[in-house]
Amino acid sequence: MKFAYENLEVWNKAVDFAVDVIDVVEEISTDRKHYRLLEQIEASSTSVAMNIAEGKGRFSRKEFVQYLYISRGSLYETMTLLEIFRRKKWISDVQYSGLESSGKEIASMIKGLINSISDR
Repeated sequence: MKFAYENLEVWNKAVDFAVDVIDVVEEISTDRKHYRLLEQIEASSTSVAMNIAEGKGRFSRKEFVQYLYISRGSLYETMTLLEIFRRKKWISDVQYSGLESSGKEIASMIKGLINSISDR
């Protein structure tokens, strides 16, 4: 038996996205210690999938939608941090581009899920 969220394609893509972000962050080597930023991007990237899962476990559509909005906020936070990392040259344009593409796909899927739940 699976948890209900495991059947959501957006949740699976969000988990893959978090793993990809963590993989990129593990490669970062900076002259100064920026542990807080590195911890923040790990937290925000994993929060995308975690909020989808938590919302799916709630008792109402309204609560699920609220968690999807939180998930989208975490995605936007992650993308902002990735842009900062790109500008600092901690990650390459190629790494950023791949993660940006995944992020845009997830954002679109979250929006679609919100719309499908809200239209009922």
